[in-house]
Amino acid sequence: MARFAFKPVITSSKALVYKVCAALDMRRSVRAALTGLVGLSLAICAPLTWAGSLEQAKRLHERLTGVPPSAQTTVLSNMAALIDANNPRGAADLAMENEAFYRVTLVNWAAPWTNREQSVFVPFNDYIATVVGMVRDGEDFRSLLYGDILYTVDGASPGYALNSNAHYEDAASRALPLKAALQRQRQSDVTGLPAEATAGVMTSRAASKAFFIAGTNRAQLRFTLLNHLCHDLEQLHDVTRPPDRIRQDVSRSPGGDSRAFLNGCLGCHSGMDPLAQAFAYYNHQYDADNDLTGEQGQIQYNTEGQTDAETGTRVQAKYHINSATFRFGFITPDDRWDNYWRQGVNANLGWDASLPGSGNGAKSLGQELAHSEAFASCQATKTFEAMCLREPQTRDDFNQVETMVSHFKTAGYDAKSLFADAAIYCMGE
Repeated sequence: MARFAFKPVITSSKALVYKVCAALDMRRSVRAALTGLVGLSLAICAPLTWAGSLEQAKRLHERLTGVPPSAQTTVLSNMAALIDANNPRGAADLAMENEAFYRVTLVNWAAPWTNREQSVFVPFNDYIATVVGMVRDGEDFRSLLYGDILYTVDGASPGYALNSNAHYEDAASRALPLKAALQRQRQSDVTGLPAEATAGVMTSRAASKAFFIAGTNRAQLRFTLLNHLCHDLEQLHDVTRPPDRIRQDVSRSPGGDSRAFLNGCLGCHSGMDPLAQAFAYYNHQYDADNDLTGEQGQIQYNTEGQTDAETGTRVQAKYHINSATFRFGFITPDDRWDNYWRQGVNANLGWDASLPGSGNGAKSLGQELAHSEAFASCQATKTFEAMCLREPQTRDDFNQVETMVSHFKTAGYDAKSLFADAAIYCMGE
């Protein structure tokens, strides 16, 4: 199975150095009074903070690409010259010309978003390719969740197929250059989905296989929130939202105790179920008897005029699973979604006031999610972690993430700005 599997990790000793330096930095007044700590900070932290331009250029290149600059090129010296000229962004742009930025860094950045295990060790697929292509082309990264967009690989054989990942595995096995070979396509042209039913990577083959397979389609919402707003359901728990859209498959007295519902289940389902209704017409269709993983299955969408035999509407049968659990629960009639989290504690996710907060289908839901402040902040935080090999820790780190968000917006949501800003911030460490 073809994989792009490079993922740099920070050693535990280096992580300890960062923590010591961060602690010393936050205690300048104490450090000034304690000569020993001053010496320790100069001895350990100065090399991380005061790297010369050549060393900074090398680290900038390695963080962005995962590989050192080639000794046979002038890239390192050119990057160092740009850093000396107070143009580190120019140096970062030079590094991002390297194929490894696309084939290593971006592939490993996106890979965990494509599976429930959040593993980087997955085959190259259409979800990953679309992320890489959108970063390469400077697309508005918000459209990742709602655009009629999909990237294929020029030269890969066989061509794109709804029921096979062979196209992308061939590209990986032959190490086709993603910087040159990725081809932007209209998803509706490639997959046959109606344009209004396309929702960026949420309706990609990889996402269908991972998140529309079996179940009740709540997984598609949960992992989109986790991967692109950096919030899991437990963090969004709010028992103050009305329960009127919670489906029939959720018991109102689990274990015979209604308190478990009122203080637990309600907090997630009251907001999740009205949003997950957007996916009511989608399914990953596969032969469960002979294809346990759904590898040979494909996304299936009930278009206007199609009726599910079990529901009598366009709604997929999975939305009526376990309807006897609580027969007075909500019966999904269509794909209308409403964002109950625009009120209550989850208003702090920064929903776009210019949007109505409701709509029909996955595309409009994707726009609701991607136009939130949480989406931009999440991309900045994930990029910081990828480039700095650690989570934000100090006040300066969190200020840097805020600066990255601001630049991201100013740049028209071009994700390259995030990588450049984060790598530049950490190039002296």
